[in-house]
Amino acid sequence: MQPLDPNYTWIFAITVFFAFLDAYTIGANDVANSFATSVGSRSLKLWHAVTIAIFTEAGGAILLGGSTADTIRNKIINVDLFAKQPELLMQGFMCALIASSSWVMYATYMGWPVSTTHSIVGAIAGFGISAFGPSAVDWSWSGMARIIASWLISPVLSGLIAASIFLLTKHFIMRYSSSDSLQRGINAIPVYFGFALSVMLFYVILRNGRFEIVSVEVDLPTGSYIVKGNWGITMGVLAAILVVICLFGYFFIVPYFKRLLIEEEDLKWYHLFYIFAVPEQPPSDIAKKLREQYTPDQVDVEANTHASSDSDSEDHTPVTLTVGELMDNHPGVAFKQFYTKTQTLLRNSLFMDVATAQGRHAAEMHGLAMKYDNKTEYLFSFLQVCTAAFASFSHGSNDVANSVGPLAGSYAIWTTGKLESKTGVPIWMLIFGAASLDLGLALYGYNIMKSLGNNLTYHSPSRGFTMEFGAALTVITASFLGLPVSTTHCITGATIAVGLCNGALGSVNWRMFTWMLFSWLLTVPFTGTVAGLLFAFTTRSAHFRTDGITTTS
Repeated sequence: MQPLDPNYTWIFAITVFFAFLDAYTIGANDVANSFATSVGSRSLKLWHAVTIAIFTEAGGAILLGGSTADTIRNKIINVDLFAKQPELLMQGFMCALIASSSWVMYATYMGWPVSTTHSIVGAIAGFGISAFGPSAVDWSWSGMARIIASWLISPVLSGLIAASIFLLTKHFIMRYSSSDSLQRGINAIPVYFGFALSVMLFYVILRNGRFEIVSVEVDLPTGSYIVKGNWGITMGVLAAILVVICLFGYFFIVPYFKRLLIEEEDLKWYHLFYIFAVPEQPPSDIAKKLREQYTPDQVDVEANTHASSDSDSEDHTPVTLTVGELMDNHPGVAFKQFYTKTQTLLRNSLFMDVATAQGRHAAEMHGLAMKYDNKTEYLFSFLQVCTAAFASFSHGSNDVANSVGPLAGSYAIWTTGKLESKTGVPIWMLIFGAASLDLGLALYGYNIMKSLGNNLTYHSPSRGFTMEFGAALTVITASFLGLPVSTTHCITGATIAVGLCNGALGSVNWRMFTWMLFSWLLTVPFTGTVAGLLFAFTTRSAHFRTDGITTTS
């Protein structure tokens, strides 16, 4: 096993850099849209979402993301075509990461939530076509046809599920008077909580293949596939978990929220775990706090001013650091300016009130949405945090491969000098990818959250929970049935569908959605074209030979 020629080390070095940038943009775009509904509905603050993501995204990537990079490497193009010159495949992965990271970064800047999976898949297909023509790409249902179909299937299916869940919630809980809706909501919390957690666990088990289990053949119009596993054991374990969660809900969660919201005692979050032993607490001002948190009216100038004071009167305008400005000053002054502006940038990216960062038409759009009891909404805020955390864990366990998959393929070629049928992802790459992803969310995730938050439609905890849950349930169901989906498209479709449940077309920002749809359609062609051109330029352009004669490849 001989390492690749050292002359190609520069390719691997550039690949590492753009793998970092790709993971960074995934964090700023894909992870951000996972948390957008939670932050937009004020169930979580921006820094809360970042903190949760640090653990859930990294945990999912490290604990469950160590599977092979086989899909990214082998399922889009025929990599055997590169067997005689593996360094060309390595160079192709470099071009793919450059194209993918550049596109996702631009989309994030524009506020477009795009599929990072489609981005890297399009880029890999692009350099494959550039190298060996269209025949190098798998155009069947298992390849590119699945990607194209997902543009329609993902948002429609998730929208139907999310809208159904919200309408049921609205009919049986939210539409009643304040006291009745609160009591109904408290009684329903254990069921929602148990069902949500069971579904998320089922998602992790199926999606990551960590449960060896009687082969079951599922016939589909597109063919058939085999799901390996003992479904009796699987369902038994999930049923047991559901029973435990429901018991915990009725003996801990229900008493906690009755004392917190009905009796209005000043309880802390940790009292939930031993509520039966907590003595009577002094009264709280929770009703006032919830009025401030879930404003029933449109956000106006006063609300924006109040939100700014809550953030230490920070200026959320973009912060620019110009070299000329720094060079014109004394080094000490320049350093102080750099430190001050960097500090402001970090505060804005972590503590911005995304819910108030609205477009000029947001107030009119939000006015078309029915507002529900604040205390009942708070119940769903609790549920929404749980669904956001589990969705983030699942995302980290799967989508981190979008950046480290090509990196792992390049690393294998660089270290062995040949193609490997399967390439395991080293643990350091998973840590590297997860850290880069979290950094992207922390520094630039707010830009996507503003778009998928209250600028696309009105968000409240009850709506946000059904959006997140509907999107997650879509991914699970579609994965089982073999249907192609995109998590980005799912959450966007769910958001629009729940927005339409307000009963008015004007409750959705169609102009913003049109730009999102445009970015979806452009993702694969753009990254494919850029990656293909980069590959052609770097492999077929003129270069210097050792004899000093310029020639072409």
